[in-house]
Amino acid sequence: MNANITKKLDTKVILSTLWIVVMINMWKADILSLFIPGVVEEVARTSVSTGASIPQLMLVGAIMGQLGIAMIILSRVLKYGINRWANIIVGIVTIAYVWGGAAAYPHYIFIATVETLCLLLIIWFASTWRNVEA
Repeated sequence: MNANITKKLDTKVILSTLWIVVMINMWKADILSLFIPGVVEEVARTSVSTGASIPQLMLVGAIMGQLGIAMIILSRVLKYGINRWANIIVGIVTIAYVWGGAAAYPHYIFIATVETLCLLLIIWFASTWRNVEA
């Protein structure tokens, strides 16, 4: 990325905006997946193979969704040090979640790739972020 562009933009705004893109893509993947015949049965098979009940799987999905939503806001309001580490850690955890539950459908692979690129940008921006307020 052009260094002049990123110098003009606040890192908090960049991180928050990238989290918005990730969340929209997560929702889009979920919505498109609802139109696949047999998806409910596939969730049931996943439940059996993991030993987790369907409500437990849904709870994990809900928690991961809320983490991403929280990061939209937290990226803008947290102080530098915790903000930086929260974005790095939640970014890594979200990548693991996206690919840990990956489906072999072309739409999912495409959207998961876009999500991962955005999450890698989040991790990169957070890890190279230097506090100019100090």
